[in-house]
Amino acid sequence: MNNTIVAPTIEYGTLAPLLLIFGAAIVGVLVEAFAPRYLRKAMQVPITLLSIAGAFALVILQVVSGDVPTTPVAMGALAVDGPSLFIWGVILVLSFVCVLLINDEGHFVASAAAVPGSADEEEAERSGSAHTEVYPLALFAIGGMLLFPAANDLLTMFVGLEVMSLPLYLLCGLARRRRLLSQEASMKYFLLGAFSSAFFLYGTAMIYGYAGTVSFAGISQAMATGALLDPLLLLGFSLLAVGLLFKLGAAPFQAWKPDVYQGAPTPITALMASGTLVAAVGALLRVFWAGLGNLDWNWRPVIWVIAALTMIVGSILAITQTDIKRMLAYSSIAHAGFLLVGVVATSSTAAGNAISMQAILFYLLVYGLATVGAFAVVTLVRDPGGEANHLSRWAGLGKRSPILAGVFAFFLLAFAGIPLTSGFFGKYAVFTAALASGREAGDSLGAWMTGLVVVGVVASAIAAFFYVRVIVLMFFNEPAADGPSIAIPSTGTVAVISIAMLVTVGVGVFPEPVLQLAHNAAAGLFIR
Repeated sequence: MNNTIVAPTIEYGTLAPLLLIFGAAIVGVLVEAFAPRYLRKAMQVPITLLSIAGAFALVILQVVSGDVPTTPVAMGALAVDGPSLFIWGVILVLSFVCVLLINDEGHFVASAAAVPGSADEEEAERSGSAHTEVYPLALFAIGGMLLFPAANDLLTMFVGLEVMSLPLYLLCGLARRRRLLSQEASMKYFLLGAFSSAFFLYGTAMIYGYAGTVSFAGISQAMATGALLDPLLLLGFSLLAVGLLFKLGAAPFQAWKPDVYQGAPTPITALMASGTLVAAVGALLRVFWAGLGNLDWNWRPVIWVIAALTMIVGSILAITQTDIKRMLAYSSIAHAGFLLVGVVATSSTAAGNAISMQAILFYLLVYGLATVGAFAVVTLVRDPGGEANHLSRWAGLGKRSPILAGVFAFFLLAFAGIPLTSGFFGKYAVFTAALASGREAGDSLGAWMTGLVVVGVVASAIAAFFYVRVIVLMFFNEPAADGPSIAIPSTGTVAVISIAMLVTVGVGVFPEPVLQLAHNAAAGLFIR
C-alpha cells in the first residue's frame, strides 16, 4: 500500500490576483484585532485600495505578457482563462470605485450592535464611532466574486458563492439611516442566499450522483457517453439553475432583490448591482457552457423563457416604483434578462461561442460602470434624514443642480440603450450574437432566437419610458420649496462619477477597442 502524500501543484503566479485580495482581507482582520481604534480607518483604506489596484495590475500583467493558462490550474480547481481574467479585471475596477464610495462618511451605522433609535446609538454617533470592519468584509466579498466565476468544479464554485455572499449579508444591515429597513434587507438577503446555496448544493449532489465527479470536464465527458435524460442529471441541472438564477436575480426568483437594494447602504447596493451580477453571470456561463454544454438542447428553452420573463418583469415593474433605488433594482433585473439572452446564444462552434462571449463581457463592463455611477449620484441627493430616495424629491433637480442631473440623465439613457452611449452597443452586441446563433442553428431555433430579440427590443422600449420619466421629472418639473440638498461630493465620489461618465461616453462613441479586448478574452474560453 502506497502511503506517499503527493504535494499539490499550485500556480501561485497565475493565482496572484486572487491571493492578494484574500491576503489583504486577512491583514484587514488583523488590523481590526490589534490596531488602536483611532488608527484603523487610516490603515484599512490604503490596504483595501492598494490591494485591489495591485490585483488589477497583476491581471493586466498576465494578459500583456501572454501568460494566460491554456489548462485549468490549482490541481484543476480553477479555470483562469481569457474570460476569467476579463471578468476579474471588470470586478476589480468596479470594486475599486465602490470602495471609493464606501470611504465617504455617513453611509454606515456608528454601532451596529445598538438598537435603532436607542440612547446607545445616539451616543455612538456623537462619539464619532465607525465600523471599519466594512473594509475587510468588502475584500472577502470581492475575493469571493473573483473565485466564483473562475471555479472549474462545482464544489469550488460553492465555496466562492459562500465567500462572496456571507460578508454581503452583514454589509447590507449596516446603513446609518433607516436602520430597520437596512436590517430587514440584511435578513432578506440572508434568506435569499440560503435558498440559493441550498438549491446549488443539492443540485451538485445530484450531478455527482450522475457523473461521479463535480469537475466540469468530467461532467461533460459523462454526458458525452451517458444518457442525457437521466433523472439525476435533469434534476441536478434544474437545481443548479435555480441556485444561480437566485443569485443573478432573474425572474421569477427576483422577489426580494429590490427590497435588499433599497435597504442596504448605497455603496454596498452599488457593489451588489455591479460586482455580484458580473460574478453570477460568469459562474452561469461556466456551468452551462463548460459543464452542461452537451445538454444545451435541454437548458436553452428554459433559459429562453427565463430571459424573456426577466426582461419583461424588470421593465414593467420598474414603471410602478416611486423609490429611486428600487427603480434601479428593477432596472438591474431587466439587464440580467438582457445578459441571459447572450447566455442562450451558445453555439456549436468555437467562433460562435466567442461572438456571444464577447457580447456578454462587453455588456458586463459598460453596464457595471454605469450602474456604479448612477448610485454614486444617488448618494449626493439628500434630505435631512438621509438620501432623498423618493422620486418626488428629485423633481426640479435639473434646475437646482443641472450638472448632477445631467450626469444622472446620461446614465439613465445608457441603461435605456440610446445611441452614442455604451449601453446601446452593449444591447446591440447581445442581440446580434443571439441572431447569429439562431441563424447557425437552423430555421426552428432561429425563429425562437429572433423572437427573444424582439422581446428584448420591446422590453427596452418599456424601460425607456421610466428612464425618460425620471429625466422629465428632473428637468421639466418645478423644484419644491423644501427640496433636497445636494451634498458636496468628496474626491472619491467625483472620481467614481468621472470614471463612469468617461467610460459611458467614450465607449459609446468608440466601442471598438473594448469590443476587441472582449473578443481577445472570449477566444480563450475553456469549454467542453
